[in-house]
Order: sequence, then structure tokens, then C-alpha cells
Amino acid sequence: MSTSRRLSSRGWRILTIAGALALALTACSSGDTGDTPGSSSSSNGAGGDQSSSAPSGDAIKIGILTTCGGPFASFEAESFSGAKYALIKYAGAKADGQQPQDTVSGASISGVSIEVSYGCSDATPDKAVSEARRLVESVGVSVLLGPLSGDEGVAVANYAKSVPGVTFVNGTSGAQSTTLEVDAPNFFRFGGDGAQWMAGLASYAHDKLGWSRVAILGEDYSYPYTLAAGFVKEFCSLGGEIASRSWVPLDQTDWSSPVAQLPRDVDGVLLLTGGTNTIAAEKAYIQLGQNPGKTMLGGSSVMDPTSFTVGKDLVGLTGGSPVPLGGTSPEWTQYVDGIKAEFPDVPADSLFTVLYYDGMQAILQALDQVGADLSDNQAAFREALTSLDPTFPNGSVTLDENRNSIQPAYVVKIVDKDGSLGFEVVKSIKSVDETFGGLFSASDPAPDRNNPACEAGTPPPWDQG
Repeated sequence: MSTSRRLSSRGWRILTIAGALALALTACSSGDTGDTPGSSSSSNGAGGDQSSSAPSGDAIKIGILTTCGGPFASFEAESFSGAKYALIKYAGAKADGQQPQDTVSGASISGVSIEVSYGCSDATPDKAVSEARRLVESVGVSVLLGPLSGDEGVAVANYAKSVPGVTFVNGTSGAQSTTLEVDAPNFFRFGGDGAQWMAGLASYAHDKLGWSRVAILGEDYSYPYTLAAGFVKEFCSLGGEIASRSWVPLDQTDWSSPVAQLPRDVDGVLLLTGGTNTIAAEKAYIQLGQNPGKTMLGGSSVMDPTSFTVGKDLVGLTGGSPVPLGGTSPEWTQYVDGIKAEFPDVPADSLFTVLYYDGMQAILQALDQVGADLSDNQAAFREALTSLDPTFPNGSVTLDENRNSIQPAYVVKIVDKDGSLGFEVVKSIKSVDETFGGLFSASDPAPDRNNPACEAGTPPPWDQG
């Protein structure tokens, strides 16, 4: 092992849319964390409809749930704007403002108007379920898009089982167990899980960078565990070694100590954080004399434009993503140009923008296929969702038997583009399923702090031949 690839020991010493006439908008304020199940924080009287399905001709209520507080509050604008842009593009809506919870009006599908209510969580399971329950049981939404974060998704998928007349479409929540284990029959995920998003990154590190020994540093909950699981399975199948796995509470603010305690005898660090935690961890890494562009890999939420405030030391930082950051395909560039025209201050390429757009696109396409008929406990609507093979800006997907997507994955890099930070795609994998090419199954222990184990073996299909 070349000593020059090892992290500098000297550097260590110095170290996250009723209709054509009107819109009913229910919104939690970004700082509100006190709503209780069944309560309504409507700013205009929306809510109180307990119906969980809408006959053809009635307005269809859709809820959008994301994080507006906590460490991932920075992703509120991306997720809401992505969903609203799909309503603009596919349901004829018009944006009534640029703020995250500003309305869009005039949305309809198959002649049926659409109402949207917003729900705000803080990345905790209890708050996500509380907001989901409010939207379903008080506001009366028939379809819920969200949530954003990993543990939230597991909790909301479990809640979905108790309200079988409502359909849930995941936002960006990436914990593997949400679909592979919980498997709620009314919960659909068109964006995949975190392990899928990491496909190809480990072989890039092993084969292109020459790394054989890696330390993992991440937030202590299910989504980073799932990101790590994908990397570990692939990296170790290629003969790589995981030196350590360090997990930090989600509400951690000072990352200098966790960063300083990373082992020194490694080729690099895999960072699995999001939002403000990513910025704090990267800054701590730089303060210790390390260069993240040379000795760090990123999880999918690390590869987000919100971290560009850290500066040019990020140039070279490479990570796994479900979206082709920096991509050049017509589908991708048309999407980017379109959302920039509607919401110029929102990063179009953020995975949170893209996957909430994808989820709303899927909802609208399925509604259109059934003439916006949600009768019979939404049976036809769900069959339409199950049978969709949509082409999204980030690629074409299909759903597996657990209603989780089989989709492309990308390895992306932060680059200097004429003095500004941007992205480029360095590797793409056409089709990744939730079993990661057969390396995961529902009978395996769910990814956690120590699972899966690092074991040599048969690499996933994209690393063979």
C-alpha cells in the first residue's frame, strides 16, 4: 500500500399543490414541532375530511410530507419544489410564489381538481408519523407523498398498514427495511433505497483509486446504515477492508471529535451524513489538515449542492447517487432547465428535488391512467402505480414485488466548473435492484451499526466481467 495514499498523520494531529378555482393549503410552519395527531395547522381552514378515497369528480387531496426542521431542514425547499414542479408539468398547475410552502394553483388530472396539503417533520419517526396521521385523519388526504428521511420512512410505512384506504408514495426515505421488510401493500417507492444509490462507488474506490482499507463515519440511524451496507457488500466482495464504523447521533453539532477519532491507517473515509451535519463534518476534516477531495468518499446526501459552502477543498470528492449529478442527457438537462425556470433558487439536481418530483410524477401518471378514480379502496390506482414503468429525469424504473424501484445508480464527482463547484458523472450502472444483485434478502439482518459483515465473495453483477 502506497504510504502517500494513507491519511496524513500530521494532519490528524493539527483536525442535511384545489383545483381550477382554488387551492386548499395546509402547512406547518418550518419551526413548528408541536402538532399532535388529528390536529390541523391549516392556515386557511383546510382539513377535517376523514375520507380516505375520492370518487371520480371530487377533488383529490394529496399530502406532501418532508422535513422542515432538524438537521435536514435545508432540504425543505428542494423536496416541496420538486413535487410542485411535477404538478406544474403534468397537472397544469401554476406556481403562486417561490417560497417552499407557497401554493401552486389550477392543478387537475383527468378533469378532477387536485388539492395539496403540506406536512412538516424534523427527521424523527414520531414527528413524521404525527404529521402523516394529521394529513390522513384530519385533513383527509387520499395520497401521501413522503417522507424524506430513513427512520421516518420505516415508521410511516408501518403506519400505512393501519390506513389501507390511503396510498403512500415514498419521498426520499432510503432505509432498506422500509420496503424489503415492512412491505406495506399500500406503500410504493420509486426512488430506491440507500444501498442501491451506492452501487459502483466501492469498485470505483477499489479499482480506480486503489483503496483497500476504508473507515466509515456516519449518522446513527437506518439510512446511513443502508448506505454503508451497499458500500460494504461491494467493497469487501472485491477484497477491501473496513477499518472501522463510527456512528454519531443525528443531533450532533460538533463533529471535530468524531472526525479526530477516525483511524489514521486507512486510504480514505466514507462520510454518510446529510444537511448541516455534512457541512460540519467536512469542515472538521479540513481543519485537521485533511483534503476531502482526495481522501474522502460521500454518501448520497453528502453529494448535494447544499454543501458547496465548504469550498474548493471539496473538488474531487466522489460519491454514490440515485441521480446523474452533472449529467448531459436530454431528459436530464430539460428537467434541470425547466425547474430552474420555475424555481431559480432551488438546486434542480439535488436528489431531494428529483425524487420528490419523480414521486409526484408517478402519482399523477397513475391517476391519469385510471381517470382520477380512487373508488374501491384505490384498487385500480394502485394497480396502475404497480404497473408503471416511468422515465424520470434520472432514468427509467420499474417496481419489484415489494413495490420498490429497480433503477439506475450513478457515481458522481464534485468538480471545478470555471471557478464554481459543480458535478460530473464518472460512472453509471443501468439497473440496480433492492437485493443488490442478490447480495441482500429479507431474511438477512437489517443494516445496522455492524451489519452487514465485511466478507469477501462474489461481487455484484455490475462488477463482474
